[in-house]
Amino acid sequence: MAEVRYEAASRVYPGSPPVRAVDGLDLSIDDGEFLVLVGPSGSGKSTALRMLAGLEEVDEGRVWIGSRDVTAVPPKGRDIAMVFQSYALYPHMTVAQNMGFALKLQGLTKAVIAEKVTEAARLLDLERYLDRKPKALSGGQRQRVAMGRAIVRDPAVFLMDEPLSNLDAKLRVETRANIAALQRRLGTTTIYVTHDQVEAMTMGHRVAVLKDGLLQQCDTPRALYDRPDNAFVAGFIGSPSMNLRLTEVTADGVAVGGLPIPLPRESLAAVTAGGMTEVTLGIRPESLTPVGAEAPGFDLAVELVEELGADALVHGSLPQDADPTRLVLRVDGRTPPALGATIRVAVRNPEELHLFHPESGDRLI
Repeated sequence: MAEVRYEAASRVYPGSPPVRAVDGLDLSIDDGEFLVLVGPSGSGKSTALRMLAGLEEVDEGRVWIGSRDVTAVPPKGRDIAMVFQSYALYPHMTVAQNMGFALKLQGLTKAVIAEKVTEAARLLDLERYLDRKPKALSGGQRQRVAMGRAIVRDPAVFLMDEPLSNLDAKLRVETRANIAALQRRLGTTTIYVTHDQVEAMTMGHRVAVLKDGLLQQCDTPRALYDRPDNAFVAGFIGSPSMNLRLTEVTADGVAVGGLPIPLPRESLAAVTAGGMTEVTLGIRPESLTPVGAEAPGFDLAVELVEELGADALVHGSLPQDADPTRLVLRVDGRTPPALGATIRVAVRNPEELHLFHPESGDRLI
């Protein structure tokens, strides 16, 4: 096991202008930590992982594994094991042979290989499949074999690049829980890349959010959700994502759909100090609630209702509102509003509002 560090690490592809796929990444991963790199396509998350693996050059800065600067070390000398999106199993080999092949190349004895393979198979519930060929396995079983092939090497760091992308939704949920439990048991430093923010939030000790090669924020899942550093993180983390809209500043707060919403003193002071007449307002779907027709609130025309069982997601627009962005609120799944209805909506608690700079997107307070 080992700590991992990126020190101002960049990957720059030649061009006019050059493309900075990863731009000055400063990030430390503690020994035994499970860190998830998440971001949209093209954010640089897979490139950052491949830089650590030695599969991409580090054009600027350094990368460290433990006390070793591995920036110029070839992949085989970095003591890492990588699990890819594709299983990359040898079809002519059995499960046991696939899992033990790297150990065979290292020149270990058959007895040692068998011991390590059996132990990994036990951890992954693969013992009864050791004599099967990959074609006789399901997708989830093949992914567990790929995991086992990494585990038997007992590396300092596990690197996983979207390993669940080929699995169906139910199997993804099951397998990500198994991976998280396995990492806790082994205690191996793990860096996991995904574009699925739900996957990131449910698996990582910490989550690093990237956009256009730049690190936006790295923190615990709860901290990212409760206090995003900027509007991008706010809109990317959470399912459904936070409602973000440009909102007029009033004397004592902001206004949504004609409804004045008073802001806490500290928030109002930050807005006033910046001389802003508009701010980007962020509201989580669960921070909005339906109220009675006569209660203070604003009207929302219901355009879509997603019934999810225990709760429902209501998508709607504000009548006569110039902003075409829909608002989403989470309601009781047993009594969702009808499609096409107009409902009255209020903010549960102004303390739950998030304010961002209208141009830079940075958090105001």
